[in-house]
Amino acid sequence: MLFGTRPPCVRRRLHADRITSQPLRARSRSLCYTPRIATPQSQVVNCAAYAGGRKVGDVALDDISEVLKIEGQFVWIGLHEPSDELLRKIQQEFGLHDLAVEDAHNAHQRPKLEEYGDSLFVVLRTARLAESGPEFGETHAFVGPRYVVTVRHGPSLTYADVRARCESTPHLLAKGSGFVLYAIMDFIVDQYFPIVDDFEERLEALEEEIFDGRFDRGTTSRIYELKRQLVTLKRAVSPLIDICNRLVRFDMAIIPESARPYFRDIYDHVVRINESIDNLRELLTTALEANLSLVSVQQNEVTKKLAAWAAILAVPTAIAGIYGMNFEHMPELGWQYGYAVIMVAIVVTCGTLYWRFRRAGWL
Repeated sequence: MLFGTRPPCVRRRLHADRITSQPLRARSRSLCYTPRIATPQSQVVNCAAYAGGRKVGDVALDDISEVLKIEGQFVWIGLHEPSDELLRKIQQEFGLHDLAVEDAHNAHQRPKLEEYGDSLFVVLRTARLAESGPEFGETHAFVGPRYVVTVRHGPSLTYADVRARCESTPHLLAKGSGFVLYAIMDFIVDQYFPIVDDFEERLEALEEEIFDGRFDRGTTSRIYELKRQLVTLKRAVSPLIDICNRLVRFDMAIIPESARPYFRDIYDHVVRINESIDNLRELLTTALEANLSLVSVQQNEVTKKLAAWAAILAVPTAIAGIYGMNFEHMPELGWQYGYAVIMVAIVVTCGTLYWRFRRAGWL
């Protein structure tokens, strides 16, 4: 299999491996087409025809309708933030539904799977790890019996590696457009694993910061920011569970029965990622509560210390206040040992209070 036979720890690093395509068979002259640049190169990433699991040749946009007439072939075209004019042209060549094309042009869609006749329209949220945290984009896929059209919006990795892996395994690519959809979805899901790992590392760092006694407002703000990013990741991952369930159903004629086990593999990984996100959210909530509780405890400790010292200082303050009054007739004013006795009383009383507060843990 393309991805399924590798251990999970290897699968998560597939996006970093370079796979060299195997030599292609000799191409029939009748199936080769000379590409004609009809749109800016930055919008059309790749457009090629495949037959029997092998790449037949690059295809010009104006020749797509002619290529689709050839039995046993399908076209795989990749677009990056295409213009409305280019999307309308693609719609005419493949006969795409107006609502799906409108969604692909506007972007900012939630992950979903829609059926339009014998074709599928799939919206996926892509994610990649950056220095400031995860960056999210969108990929819209039009999948029909004879074509696959991917439209990328926002930050996302190119699907050149996906195309190369598919071309290097012609016995799997021969399954048609359904397997191409699996390869794209599998690649997108693989990008979630390093993001979840990064969240776990950042959570561990926050926990160490919380419980080592370093309390500041920045810790609370970082916990909140991490929770906000997790919510965004949750919105991208959670709908994939329903999408994978629908793709393995037997009423989807466009997905061959031999390709359905691959989508079950994606389903397993999506469920695992979704559970990890839920666990991280719970841990972050607990960490936030623990941080607030520890801050309150620290504030109570400071309050107790201030109260203890205030009680100790109240003794000399009260005595000094009494004997500082300017009355002519007061007891002990003419006593020879009055000053010494008062000072000893102050010291003894303050010392006793300090010892009691120290014993009670207030100082």
